[in-house]
Amino acid sequence: MSPATPRRPEGGYPAGVRLLPNAVTVLNLCAGLSAVYFALGGRFEFAIGSIAAAGLCDALDGGLARLLDASSRIGAELDSLADLVSFGVAPALVIYIWGLQDTRAGWVVALVFAVCMALRLARFNTLIDDDSAPPFAREFFVGVPAPAAAMTAGIPLYLWLHLGPGWWSSPIVVAVWALVTAGLMVSRLPTLSLKTIRVPQRAIAPLLVVICVIVAVLLTVPFLGITIAALLYLALIPYTMYRYRWLSKHPEAWDVPVRQRRAVARAARSARRLGLRPPLRRRVAGRAGAMARGMARRLGNEDRPSSNGIPPASPRRGPTPPRGSRRNLGLRRR
Repeated sequence: MSPATPRRPEGGYPAGVRLLPNAVTVLNLCAGLSAVYFALGGRFEFAIGSIAAAGLCDALDGGLARLLDASSRIGAELDSLADLVSFGVAPALVIYIWGLQDTRAGWVVALVFAVCMALRLARFNTLIDDDSAPPFAREFFVGVPAPAAAMTAGIPLYLWLHLGPGWWSSPIVVAVWALVTAGLMVSRLPTLSLKTIRVPQRAIAPLLVVICVIVAVLLTVPFLGITIAALLYLALIPYTMYRYRWLSKHPEAWDVPVRQRRAVARAARSARRLGLRPPLRRRVAGRAGAMARGMARRLGNEDRPSSNGIPPASPRRGPTPPRGSRRNLGLRRR
């Protein structure tokens, strides 16, 4: 090694390289503020592109921090502040400048959206250190995450840029949709965390083809493509809720890798098909108990001698039982 080559410190990468995740987080913050700058100039296409660039930086900084082993407390706090500006304040101001500036309640909607984003990020930071959550909870977010909420809130703006003015660009629709998105952020709905998704080896080639199609759509009709992506994400919420409830009811699958949980689900379905079901319902069990008690009384009366010492007569035999036999057995007519 030549004297001019810097040595790698004992902790791993040099200090300049370990600073890279924080630099990407700062780029996230700058992109969010640039979205407001473009919106003030009426260039909403560039504003949307800036928010998309902020989302890309937000997806990269965490991965770089784990890859370079450069996670730090200041990096986590800086990431939360950058997310608040890029996905809370910037989308609220862009939507306000575009469609709510001429309404009285427009600024109130922008404030509510920004405050809900702050509450969502504060809850996310507190849930990181929560050890009481079940093991499978780390696969889900609580509420819609910040980048997805920023992308979803702009659906009326995307449609306006692609289709022109319409009912989707009316101030009432824009305000209601922004409030719905804000409510999804602070809700307790489980949403899927893309960080925990593992792609099987045989699905890599089809996934690359899908990515190629997505890129082609975004390059051809970008705003329509973003709208479809946002709607598809919202459509996944019912499936995510079903998966969360299934995992909460099957503790045997908590410590099983995600790729092997299908085997656990198939085993549960096979057990149901084989008849391993919950106990009988109370109505059926009650009829069986009534029949057993009636037979016990009938047999007890036959074995007990009568008061005059003469054994009771044997029951009448024949193909047709007496009319009161069902009542004697303790059964009711259907």
